[in-house]
Amino acid sequence: MNGIQDVLVPANAEGTRATVLRWCKAVGDSVLKDEPLVELETDKVTVEVPAPVSGTLTEILKAVDAEVSPDEVLARLRLDSEAAPKEPAAPKSSAAASAPTVSSTGDARRPLSPSVRRLLREHSLATGDIEGTGRDGRVTAQDVTRQLSRPKEVPHSGTVVPHSAMRRRVAEHMARSLTDAPHVTTLFEADLTRVLKHRSSHAASFESRGTRLTLTVYFISACTRALRAHPEVNATFHQDALELHADVNIGVGTALGNKGLIVPVIHRAQSLSLFEIAQRLNRLVMSARAGKLAPEDVRGGTFTISNHGVGGSLLAAPIVINQPQVAILGVGKVQRRICVMGTGADESIAVRSMCYLTLTLDHRALDAFQANAFLSSVVSTLEQWPEDKEA
Repeated sequence: MNGIQDVLVPANAEGTRATVLRWCKAVGDSVLKDEPLVELETDKVTVEVPAPVSGTLTEILKAVDAEVSPDEVLARLRLDSEAAPKEPAAPKSSAAASAPTVSSTGDARRPLSPSVRRLLREHSLATGDIEGTGRDGRVTAQDVTRQLSRPKEVPHSGTVVPHSAMRRRVAEHMARSLTDAPHVTTLFEADLTRVLKHRSSHAASFESRGTRLTLTVYFISACTRALRAHPEVNATFHQDALELHADVNIGVGTALGNKGLIVPVIHRAQSLSLFEIAQRLNRLVMSARAGKLAPEDVRGGTFTISNHGVGGSLLAAPIVINQPQVAILGVGKVQRRICVMGTGADESIAVRSMCYLTLTLDHRALDAFQANAFLSSVVSTLEQWPEDKEA
């Protein structure tokens, strides 16, 4: 290898494409083995790629925002044993050897790497327009990509803000889901009065044990029970068969502000108590918002819950299915509403804590009968929640 080590895109078990999010080092920097070199972003997680050896970063081949695939070369390192001395050697006598490498724009103030020259040519930039952050003020590939990523003023149209890699992936995933699967939504209403009473009685106990008891925890628990009773909803659609899953792995849509949306997964929910569900959910949500989810935290989901009501939404339909799953539950905002209770002579008016629940289904896999049976089970569990149910 002549003292040069390639830095490769790591293998990805799901085949998800990645985008270069950030270079932690610039060309010319020294790096230690296993030191973070570059961050890659998929639609699910951010992955650090460590330096495979100690050496000097000599070339960056993939700029920020470039799409990459497993085993592609990201950069090249010169091994420590091959590294040049820190003080520059005396120039050779020939004019060609002493002339600096220049960009295609004619700026000869400082040497430029091949990747920088290529970026400057492709985008018709001059180094004089870019503040260099490399050694001795040299312009690096990261400086060029940073310049390119700055919002551009568009006359009479406003400001153009480039999409993040996560936003692009979410957009592709949503469009593909709607194209592949016919979406149908069924709507139910749930009385959460008993759930809220139980939560009021047990929230302090959960807090004392280090976790929060949110309403989403109850929806996960109720869905787990319903998915066990209706396994065709806990499934993956294939062209020749419907795959029914033995485990209930529930993904929970988690908003990351303007960055996008991610769906961490609570695996084997059928084996967890209410407290264990709350504990697992809180850990995943905090990790998601801190950008610390591991790849296994977002894999293997069999059903998804979107609690859009936390943002004040009463109803959202259809909610796009998280393919290749066959259904997704939408949970609206909890509202105090006037309801008619009982029937006939026992009718009365009461104020109850209500919310809308929707199930958007892949009509290739499920029909209204199955969807309604599943939602009826979810609603029944929530409305009959026992006050003394163990946490």
